[in-house]
Amino acid sequence: MLKANQIALDRLMSADPVLVDVKPAHEVLEGLTPTTFLHAGPPIAFEDMCPPMQGAVYCALLNEGLAKNIDEAKRMATDGTITYKPCHEFGAVGPMTGLTTWSMPLWVVEDRNTGRRSYANISEGSGVGLRFGEYSQRTLDRLKWMREVAGPVFSKMIHEVGGIDLAPMMAQGLAMGDELHMRNHAGTALFIKNYGYLLARLAGDEAENVLKFIGVGNDQFFLNLAMAANKLAADLADGVPGSTLVTAIARNGVNFGIRISGLPGRWFTAPSPMVQGLYFPGFTEEDANPDLGDSAIMEVGGFGGCAMITAPAIVKFLGAPSVDVARETTEAMYSITLGEHPRYQIPTLNFRGTPCGIDVMKVVESGVTPILNTAIASNRAGVGMVGAGMSTLPIEPFKDALLALAEELGI
Repeated sequence: MLKANQIALDRLMSADPVLVDVKPAHEVLEGLTPTTFLHAGPPIAFEDMCPPMQGAVYCALLNEGLAKNIDEAKRMATDGTITYKPCHEFGAVGPMTGLTTWSMPLWVVEDRNTGRRSYANISEGSGVGLRFGEYSQRTLDRLKWMREVAGPVFSKMIHEVGGIDLAPMMAQGLAMGDELHMRNHAGTALFIKNYGYLLARLAGDEAENVLKFIGVGNDQFFLNLAMAANKLAADLADGVPGSTLVTAIARNGVNFGIRISGLPGRWFTAPSPMVQGLYFPGFTEEDANPDLGDSAIMEVGGFGGCAMITAPAIVKFLGAPSVDVARETTEAMYSITLGEHPRYQIPTLNFRGTPCGIDVMKVVESGVTPILNTAIASNRAGVGMVGAGMSTLPIEPFKDALLALAEELGI
């Protein structure tokens, strides 16, 4: 296992993600059909989905023109018309409900060394939106604008500059106070700083709207780019026989699941935990949905909870009592990872590399499980984010994955 893990870790850390395009999902996701809907987390049937994800399915049916009204959308969601698959199984990731469908514009991220690609949808910006299960006309209008205006403008910009290196922006974001899961202020600001001038020219009459879309109330704009970059790294590490390295952590609001390099394509699941954190005024734990979204791919790559010490400003937002929690969380993640990323460094730890390569063997031996920085979604469709906090994952899927790998190896 030691050799296999070193191979998998080297592959994960070798990723050199370059943003190369924005394309409609059907042009880049092999096997996607107009009636294939991708969602966050491990596999789940519509009937078992949480209310926000069901609402997102209704929104997607309306957005794709498959349903003419909400009543028709509710019927089609359950009558066998739609096939539901995890984003992860198509080389993609999506925050919160993760709904990704035929016409949606996706960031296309390519590894400079291998040409392998990964994908993520574009952050919807301020407000509730499809990702939280809203299907209002406002949300549908915004999705149409993203498809017809923002996506093509971003594509033109990327082609004009010949691709955008994401790793330097991610590394700089860490140095500027992001942990790149719940705090992406620096990454988003760097995107505007570096490319705002070009967007202003290419967007023409829509320049103000495009820049406002990125910069006003959309602090998490950069998250989706970082998610695609980390999905790319994780997929490069997948499929190494005997490796216990975690290549996916994902939540669908009912269950969370992990995948490991040595057993590619297999999910090991348990009920999604509740997120412990700080609720916005007017909300309590009774309003919260269990943990939701593909954004835990950030911890898989060594960000989020792994790099929490880089973002002390986020501690109060997550409901933690002191900055000491940030340091303790990062130190705990060093104990269950296989190495330190040479490219992504933590200035306050004397430029030590972020803890990288979660190892199910170390998790099981130590009893320490990954801690995720995450949003808290409402348990009602269309309400949105009700708080933020930290999610500590149950150990059972890690044990199950280790046992399954041992059986596979005949140990």
